[in-house]
Amino acid sequence: MSLLKVKRNAMNFGFIAFLMSVMVSASGADISAGKLKAEGLCNACHGPNGNSQNADIPSLAGMPALSIANTLFYYREGNRKNPIMTPIASTLSNAEMKDLAAYYASQAREVTYKSKPENIELGAKLAQQYNCTQCHGPNLLGVQHIPRIAGQNHDYLLTQLKGFKAMTRADMDGNMSSAVSAIKLEDLVLISDYVAGLKFQ
Repeated sequence: MSLLKVKRNAMNFGFIAFLMSVMVSASGADISAGKLKAEGLCNACHGPNGNSQNADIPSLAGMPALSIANTLFYYREGNRKNPIMTPIASTLSNAEMKDLAAYYASQAREVTYKSKPENIELGAKLAQQYNCTQCHGPNLLGVQHIPRIAGQNHDYLLTQLKGFKAMTRADMDGNMSSAVSAIKLEDLVLISDYVAGLKFQ
């Protein structure tokens, strides 16, 4: 077994253990503590109540709690790297991650982006065709550790999809890179425009 596979297996085991701890103790998460932590640590970039005002930075409001905890865990453990997020996540305990995740999951997503009318019907068809709804849920609101993409900031969303296609964006299980590998760039643009305008809560 290669060193890379050993590291990946160890990482997956560590995440599974963390994920189970989040699921078991989710009811004990402190939303008020998460709000205080977010105000001091996260709001400057991710916006008040998790609604980012920066097109290149994701909104966290309404994201499944497990998805947020997952992302923070990967940043803390070094499997996702970002010059801002990595050092921030490295300071967080498991309990603080759970509190932040619970807080953001409880917030309403504010969607201001307007999809181009001519892209909506085709964008919806492409989202079905390329199985976006199979993993992210029928309304693309996310499922457990899989993130919500409905109403996500357009520029951020398109950047992530391009990164998965180019295999420059971290993808622990390879599912996203595989899913977008055959999608043409112009279709990624269409999908991003459609998804960013969805206002489901």
